[in-house]
Amino acid sequence: MKKVKSLLSYVVLGMVFIAFNCFGAVKTTTGSAGGFGGPVTLEVVTEGEKIKDLKVVSHKETSHLMDRAFPVIRERILEAQSPVVDSVSGASFTSFAVKKVVADVMKKEGKDFGRITFKTKAPEQPAMIGESVNTDIVIIGGGPAGLAAAISAKEAGAKDVMIVEKLDILSGNGKFDMNFFDMINSKAQKANGINDSIEAFIKDKSNPRDTAERTRVQAEGAYVLDDWLRGMGINLNYNYGLRNHMAEADAYAGAHIQDGLERKVKELDVDVRTGTKGLDFIMKDGKVTGVKVQKKNVTYDINAKAVIVATGGFSANKALLAKYAPGSERVETSNQMGATGDFVPVFEKNKMKMENMEVLSVFKMIISKTRDLTGAGDGFILVNKNGERFIDETQSGLPMAYTILDQPESKVFYIYDQNLYESAYRLKKHVGQGLHVKADTLEELADKFEIPKDKLIATVETFNKGVRGEEKDPFRKEPFTREFKKQGPYYGVQVESAIHMTKGGVAANEKAEVLYEDGKVVEGLYAAGEVTNTSAAYSGAVVFGRVAGKSAAEFVKNR
Repeated sequence: MKKVKSLLSYVVLGMVFIAFNCFGAVKTTTGSAGGFGGPVTLEVVTEGEKIKDLKVVSHKETSHLMDRAFPVIRERILEAQSPVVDSVSGASFTSFAVKKVVADVMKKEGKDFGRITFKTKAPEQPAMIGESVNTDIVIIGGGPAGLAAAISAKEAGAKDVMIVEKLDILSGNGKFDMNFFDMINSKAQKANGINDSIEAFIKDKSNPRDTAERTRVQAEGAYVLDDWLRGMGINLNYNYGLRNHMAEADAYAGAHIQDGLERKVKELDVDVRTGTKGLDFIMKDGKVTGVKVQKKNVTYDINAKAVIVATGGFSANKALLAKYAPGSERVETSNQMGATGDFVPVFEKNKMKMENMEVLSVFKMIISKTRDLTGAGDGFILVNKNGERFIDETQSGLPMAYTILDQPESKVFYIYDQNLYESAYRLKKHVGQGLHVKADTLEELADKFEIPKDKLIATVETFNKGVRGEEKDPFRKEPFTREFKKQGPYYGVQVESAIHMTKGGVAANEKAEVLYEDGKVVEGLYAAGEVTNTSAAYSGAVVFGRVAGKSAAEFVKNR
């Protein structure tokens, strides 16, 4: 009998051992992989071969990008029980890091998903046609113009409002911006003793690319914009340079604005469909009655009483740049990857009016590695890999962009001293993030950039002599006003110029109604932001997003 009991005990223990190995205990493993800004460290919670959860331990990604992207990639991996999933569009490097960590951890747990690369994605699915859906207003594009349009449409009484965004996260390029400019009558301006006005705005901002009517509407919208934003908890408390605004003196405007707009869209119960690309208009008798869209492998129609296009510009589309501004396709963009001008051929096919397509906004300097806008003020030099200046640093635009690209190996370094560092928040932030190099001496800085020390020292000395008036500056008619300090620390970063925005686009009137080539209004179609022909930028996108939303809501109400 004792032998039987002993045998039974061994059987039970064996079954427990098998069960433990089949299902496993809950285990938390930490792993790291390189993201865009540096290591992404995660906790991967597993139970045998099952992925139970993913948690962020630390990262060096842009926080407002990580906060949007991680929940999406986490959900995809948990649902698929695999790191072989599509990356979050707009956050490819971050997605790759997360997938790599999961793959490495699961391999140790006995489940090998193979080599994870930057191109790893979910298995292809067969193309399908989905069922049509109906709404009052559909907005194509979830950047600042699209979000403002959705909020404004809801405020104007529209019941069913939908946003489709081709990327997997909202907010376009606005979330990266330091400055929200061209806003007037703000609390921050008043605190600075600035009494700005609509008429002063119109005088300063009148541009032959805009009609007088659109300029006035922009001015009137800019005048009430601060109150509207503050009503959503978006407080831009720091004003500088007349009409420039940040959240605070040490906090960018973009992330704060976009967080608030997204929060309000959710509060208003707007139907937001990310990962959904607009393909074409649905048209009937010259009127726009909806849009054809695609989400992954499924294509379907959205029937709408009004359509608002807020898809941004085309600075990330080399083919369109080559077509409209030949040569500019050589230049990198600082805009987000979704700025590919998807609706440019759609507008053209339907004979809608396109204007000023060759006009570009070129930002003087971005960090070559990360594409962050960088630089500030007076008292810097640009040197090539030989440690030599090569241009008047006050230049800008495409000529400067081409000159930088034509330097040896296209390597150019933005060099500055402690005085400039202390005068500019953007520089302080980039140094703090490790994006700029810091060195105690010019010799050390030269070593870090692998440029000749003697050449860099001689270049700085010649620069300083020009400032002091001891000899003519070799590149400038008028020298800079501030010398380089004789003692460090010194700072630098590899830079290039970038196309920040395309300024041409589809023509829209002061009501944000899109126009045909003959000047007639396209019934049911509105546009706002960089997709339109406009001299305005970030704040203008929000202003005309509000105009488009209100106009579309009134159109729907009066049908």
